[in-house]
Amino acid sequence: MEGVNIMEGVTALSLLPPALALAMIIATRRVLPSLGAGIIIGALLLNDWGIPAALADIWESFAVIFVTDGALNNWELFIILFLLLLGTTASLISFSGGSRAFGNWALHRIKTRTGAQLATFVFGILIFIDDYFNSLTVGQVSRPVTDRHRISRAKLAYIVDSAAAPICVLAPLSSWGAYIITLLDDITESYSEVSMSGFQTFLAVLPMNFYALSAITLLFLVIAWNIDIGPMRKHEERALLHHELLDPSRASIPGEQVSNLDEHQGRVRDLVLPIASLIISTVIFMVYTGARAAETVTPITIFAETDVALSLVLGGCIGLIVSMLFTFGKRPAPRAFMLAVWNGARSMMPAIYILILAWMIVSFISELKTGEYLAGLLDGSIPASFLPALLFLTAGLIAFSTGTSWGTFTILLPIAAETASVIDITMLLPFLAAVIAGAILGDHISPISDTTILSSTGAGSHHIDHVITQLPYAMIAAVVSFIGFLVLGFTGSTTAGLAVSLVLLLLTALYLKNTIETLHDGKEVVSKPE
Repeated sequence: MEGVNIMEGVTALSLLPPALALAMIIATRRVLPSLGAGIIIGALLLNDWGIPAALADIWESFAVIFVTDGALNNWELFIILFLLLLGTTASLISFSGGSRAFGNWALHRIKTRTGAQLATFVFGILIFIDDYFNSLTVGQVSRPVTDRHRISRAKLAYIVDSAAAPICVLAPLSSWGAYIITLLDDITESYSEVSMSGFQTFLAVLPMNFYALSAITLLFLVIAWNIDIGPMRKHEERALLHHELLDPSRASIPGEQVSNLDEHQGRVRDLVLPIASLIISTVIFMVYTGARAAETVTPITIFAETDVALSLVLGGCIGLIVSMLFTFGKRPAPRAFMLAVWNGARSMMPAIYILILAWMIVSFISELKTGEYLAGLLDGSIPASFLPALLFLTAGLIAFSTGTSWGTFTILLPIAAETASVIDITMLLPFLAAVIAGAILGDHISPISDTTILSSTGAGSHHIDHVITQLPYAMIAAVVSFIGFLVLGFTGSTTAGLAVSLVLLLLTALYLKNTIETLHDGKEVVSKPE
């Protein structure tokens, strides 16, 4: 984009596009028009309110999603392709009877609502290598089980989302961990007072990531104690007590619906083997592409250099081929098979539309330097003891406004390190940890975050339903984390900060458990197959 920024330096006007989009999303619950309004304002700001130049910039922001520098864009385009592959695979699994068979099989082994949610939680923790992969895979696999236990799609999306980025950011052998370690390597090499490597620094800040640890702990307590609060309670009530539609995405897609094959033809393997093939092959391709690109092959460099998007597409192709083989084995009518493929691809279109507009508005937010403006609000005269908590809030606000935690890492980690070197180098680790934790918070609650969009897609939840129902839980984890960073700043003790955060979280969860009437006792509540 070659527009002319109307601002001499970066001013508060850079906040206008994300603020307008977020305000409209909350007020109207309509994501696409809201993102579109933010894109238009961003383009006008960049071009001194010149309409022709703004329209040209809008077109360019759309075109680069598919073609960059005369070549195919191998990130955004591949993510779109993976969504289409995954939607088609899921549709064929359902068409062949695999989802029904897996649901029936799981009912004999997972007999309670709590058990169904815990199984999703554990699966999410195991798929820690990448948040995109986690968000889409865990939701698809868990839906047959959670639907049978009448768990709302909004609740499933919360479980999926809270076991995605918060888990990935804690794992050094993940795409997130590798990226952060790479940034930390550059930072630690810049300061002679720091003797640790990027990997050692990453391990040192892990116990200081109060938000990720609090979010995961709270998720477990919410599942174990059936804590349904705010809008989530309404969704759980509709699913549990009124048996309302559990798959709103299906109702939103007009057109001809396809009847599944005879349910007696379905086998558990029709779901398990395609999904297992997808997972295993994706991991293999991630390791292969990372090892091929790395100059020195180590576990960290492999995940730092891996091509996640390409690996997802290749793994998705293998998963689709396996699902097609099992479907062909049942000799479906050609027209019914093609209709199942079409419906599967079409089911992903709402998420693709949201992602495209989210990528476009993020590009304008980046051009307007919104993140740099927010980072510049930190006053150098603030006492060091307050800075971990303030960095946590600043990082959260940047990630929430820009929809990118990785961009927040890139902007704010060097600023945090430089601030520590000037004020007190012993505060380097708390400052870095606060930025990482705050970025995860912002990513977790932002309606324009990739992870939030893909979590709602994988769970089959309406996107704004997911954003609104998750927000109260994220705010609880955010408040206790903020207090923990205050304690860390004043005491310098990681143990004290973490203990305060987790104790406050436990007390809050106990209070909610004892004061809010539960909709169920976590025991068996099963929807019979139709």
